[in-house]
Amino acid sequence: MDFNFDVIVVGGGHAGCEAAAAAANLGSRVLLITMDLNKLAQMSCNPAVGGIAKGQLVREIDAMGGYMGLVTDKSSIQFRLLNRSKGPAMWSPRSQCDRMIFSTEWRRILENIDNLYLWQDTVNELIIENFNQVSGVITQQGARFTSKAVILTNGTFFNGLLHIGKVQLNGGRISEPASYGVVEQLEKLGITSGRMKTGTPVRIDGRTINFSATEEQFGDEGDNKFSYLPGHNKHLIQRSCFLTYTNSDVHQELRNGFDDSPMYNGTIQSIGPRYCPSIETKIVTFSDRDHHQLHLEPEGEYTNEYYLNGFSSSLSLQTQIEALKHIPGLESAYIYRPGYAIEYNYFDPTQLHSNLETKKIEGLFFAGQINGTTGYEEAGAQGLMAGINAHFKVCNKEPFVLARDEAYIGVLIDDLVTKGVDEPYRMFTSRAEYRILLRQDDADERLTIKSHSLGLASNKRKELVLQKIKVRDELVNFITNFSVTPEQINGLLLTNGTSEIKAKTKLKDILLRPQISIHDLIGNISQLKEHCENIEFHRKLEILESAEIKIKYFGYIDREKLVADKLKRLENIRIKGKFDYLNIQMLSTEARQKLNKIEPETIGQASRIIGVSPSDVSVLLVLLGR
Repeated sequence: MDFNFDVIVVGGGHAGCEAAAAAANLGSRVLLITMDLNKLAQMSCNPAVGGIAKGQLVREIDAMGGYMGLVTDKSSIQFRLLNRSKGPAMWSPRSQCDRMIFSTEWRRILENIDNLYLWQDTVNELIIENFNQVSGVITQQGARFTSKAVILTNGTFFNGLLHIGKVQLNGGRISEPASYGVVEQLEKLGITSGRMKTGTPVRIDGRTINFSATEEQFGDEGDNKFSYLPGHNKHLIQRSCFLTYTNSDVHQELRNGFDDSPMYNGTIQSIGPRYCPSIETKIVTFSDRDHHQLHLEPEGEYTNEYYLNGFSSSLSLQTQIEALKHIPGLESAYIYRPGYAIEYNYFDPTQLHSNLETKKIEGLFFAGQINGTTGYEEAGAQGLMAGINAHFKVCNKEPFVLARDEAYIGVLIDDLVTKGVDEPYRMFTSRAEYRILLRQDDADERLTIKSHSLGLASNKRKELVLQKIKVRDELVNFITNFSVTPEQINGLLLTNGTSEIKAKTKLKDILLRPQISIHDLIGNISQLKEHCENIEFHRKLEILESAEIKIKYFGYIDREKLVADKLKRLENIRIKGKFDYLNIQMLSTEARQKLNKIEPETIGQASRIIGVSPSDVSVLLVLLGR
């Protein structure tokens, strides 16, 4: 058995799986080490992928040749496109999944990738040469594996501590051991670590839920999916989610348990997520609210287990049970396990380069929750990029970095390495200044050709995206140049509440009206219907959607591209290694400290550092001019 590898990935969660797959598919000899091979890409919290901005990340992972979208489609038991009432920049796909099939499918994929090997064990020491070069790992079983690069994707397992009221358990997940040794080793080498907190809610036996007291939520109809590739749906039985609410009685039962709450008796001191708070945090922060929304989400195609989304809690077992009795539909609920909070170590991500390699130790990469993020999607995106860059490191190639105007992945990583985190980071559309350019529908157009040039996205993916663009542009050209008469279109216009036309008008000008959709036109204009019937593409609806967006939002898209191009000039002005910031007296004290700590690659990155003002940026530009 050969114990020498190009890249070692530590941790088999969402980041680790994507990292190992990417590096191996690019040609590196990869070892993925995880505590339990039966829990690869485990959905530790809710059994769903995607959501607001997170869905865009998954489409980007897929466009790049990653696997999260494919695995989600194979395990999907409900699909919804969120925010359809808003503009296309806000549309976000989300899929409820069978958590067991999700993990099984990931294992099937990983076991069939050439150059990728699996090892079940715990890493408790890194092999570091000369205090600044990683060269492998040592495991709990005493195995010594060497490599040219190591990617740590340990999630919540570094010194993990679980809280259920006054009960404390060591672990990275319920009933799973924590990982020790590596954090302490890295701290001695000068890498800063902190503590964060997250949580998960109670799991409920569906046989004991009174669904008639809840509101059923159905998924979207049709063959919806994440991946741009054809033929990857498993078509599982589709399951509904159910909506219910807390009330004043629930809140009082929760307050009664605050004396035992580690959140409020001082036991938990670490930083928790602002955008996914525990139920006890909600009733304190929003004390004027007499109810909060809860979602009952099925955990699989056939299981009776339900996840109570919105009820994350670290309260005692008895308090959780008493509170559930007052929630409509859950008065007689029997639970599989209580909710719990978990504290774990993370590393300040400003200690990373933009390729996710640590600044202090060459060849060592971090990805996922250990960078202070939360969510499967954020983890998977980081894992993909770390895998690519670890392979490039081994091959002595330049790092691969996505810009903020190219992908949500670029926004995510730039935010982390430039601004750092003071709470678990979650992606939102509002974090992207170019979100009209970064839509979920065009991720393949933005990224697949780029990924193919790296050697990651397959030839099939490239051919599909080129075919999609060709067919879409032909449709746009037809709509732009074809004219309709008042007799052909006025009936539709009146029906949809918009004014009639008096003379022949281009279809494009009709489609620009907010009251008219491309499907309205296809249903009323025979020539357009005939043109669309001739479209031979595995996702015809995607072509129609893309054409409509390109026409309706052309002005906004074009304007945002101009802004992005102007600001990109700052991204091309490289400053790394050119300044001794601490000795530039014209800079503010805060700017000197922040610039010295982060060591930005470009003027653009420097301008996004919190504490660096426009005047500080101007000083740097003047000094560069000199």
